[in-house]
Amino acid sequence: MDGTQIMERCYPESSYRTPTGGSRLPALGLPGLRALAFYPQVFWIVWRARCKSVRGQYGHEQYARSGLATLQAVERCGGTVEITGLDHLRAAPAPVVVISNHMSTLETFVLGTMLIPEKPMTYVVKDSLLTHAFFGPVMRSREPIAVTRTNPREDLKTVLKQGVAKLAAGTSLVVFPQSTRMVGFVVSRFNSIGAKLAERAGVAVVPLALQTNFWGNGKWIKECGPVGRCKEVRFAFGPAIPAGTPSRQTQAAVVEFLHQRLPAWGIPWQETEAEIGGGAGDG
Repeated sequence: MDGTQIMERCYPESSYRTPTGGSRLPALGLPGLRALAFYPQVFWIVWRARCKSVRGQYGHEQYARSGLATLQAVERCGGTVEITGLDHLRAAPAPVVVISNHMSTLETFVLGTMLIPEKPMTYVVKDSLLTHAFFGPVMRSREPIAVTRTNPREDLKTVLKQGVAKLAAGTSLVVFPQSTRMVGFVVSRFNSIGAKLAERAGVAVVPLALQTNFWGNGKWIKECGPVGRCKEVRFAFGPAIPAGTPSRQTQAAVVEFLHQRLPAWGIPWQETEAEIGGGAGDG
């Protein structure tokens, strides 16, 4: 499948929630037991994706299917997946910039499941993810825009130059303006790089609020944290912000949308970094 083809929708309705009493693995009351059940499933999904990526056989559809399998693993291990606002995503003229908070590894695994059936997509990611021993080949297969997250000025130049080109070619971009994965949300850490890209490229922005700390960030290995302390996995897409909207206005609208969702889900919200505790990891 190439970037111009569209697979059938993994979630055909405008919203989705895990059915009550679905297929769950037994005896998963403790986070440690959930991790023992979850990580082997994820390892197998990523291993197969890695093998296909190395052979050049891991396209958009395969990536979307891997994301669907990952969400199904979440459900089998006791998580509840809720997706809303897919109609907003589908109504937005392609391509778009999706601007989202960044909480865990999970979203980079599964967002293709929601976006690719509508619009070919890739990410703006930290450059170290492309050289990761295990995940690197999979991430490189997405042909993302890589940034350092140590030099904001150069990162902005990179995103504007490469992002405009990818959008002009019809590829939507997912941007996580936070410089790291965080359980809480800090307004001052949420930069305007995605809004500036959308203004430069003349495309719409679709805001996305997510809660993905079912897959926690690890202390020593960021991708291997506790599993299932929060059982709710949520993705909420908001109404598109039209192309041509000034970046300041777009940034304010995205932050307002996140403010409507994240605190209601119990996610800590603070204006400055000094007001919030930990919960961060490399992202």
